[in-house]
Amino acid sequence: MALERWEIDSGHSGIHFSVQHMMLTRVRGTFSRWSGSLVAEDGDLRHASISILIDASSIETGLAERDAHLKSADFLNTTNFLEMTFEGRVCEKPRAKGLRIVGELSALGGKHELKFEVEPAGRTKDPWGHERAGFTAKGSLDRKALGLTWNQPLEAGGFLVGDRVDFEIDVEAVLQDEARNEQISASPEEITKLRFATRNGSRPVGEFTPKGDSR
Repeated sequence: MALERWEIDSGHSGIHFSVQHMMLTRVRGTFSRWSGSLVAEDGDLRHASISILIDASSIETGLAERDAHLKSADFLNTTNFLEMTFEGRVCEKPRAKGLRIVGELSALGGKHELKFEVEPAGRTKDPWGHERAGFTAKGSLDRKALGLTWNQPLEAGGFLVGDRVDFEIDVEAVLQDEARNEQISASPEEITKLRFATRNGSRPVGEFTPKGDSR
C-alpha cells in the first residue's frame, strides 16, 4: 500500500485550550511552538496516524505572570519536562457518523488517553499547486490525571482553577511530494511507528515551513 505524509503547517494551525477560572469565566491560551504530521494509507485521511510534538515552554495565555506560573513546578514544570507529545489515529465513530482521533498524550513523565471529535474541513490546492487538508479537533481532559493538582480554595466555596481542560486544535496540513513519501507494503501497526521529522532531530520544534508560500 502507498503511504502519504502530510506535514502540519503550524503557521496556519493552532492548539488552543481553556480552563475555568474562579468558577466565573474561562482563561484561554495556546502553544506557539509545535509541529506535527499525519501518515495516511493510500491517501485516506479518515484512517491516518497523527503525531504532534509541543514545546511546553511556549504556553501563552496573554499574561506574562500567569504564563510564568504555568511553566513552574506547580503546573507544567518545563525545566524538567520541556516536551509534550501526542500519538494517535483518526478513526470512524462506531455506530455513528463522523470521525474522532484516539491517542495518547505524554506529558510530565506520564501518559493519558485522549479522544477528540473531528470536524473535517475538506481538501483543496493552494495557489502554488500544493494540496492541503484541514480539520478541527475538540476534546478535553482532567488535568489531575497528569498530576496537575495545584489549586487554591475560594472563600465562597469552590476552587481558583477548574479541573477540566478543553482543547480545540485547528489543523491545516500540506501533502508532501512523492520523493518524500514512502511507497511500501506495511501493516497498520508499522505505519503508526513512523515518526515525523522533529522526533528524530532533523527539525527543531516549531520551525517547519511548508513548501510554497507561507502566507
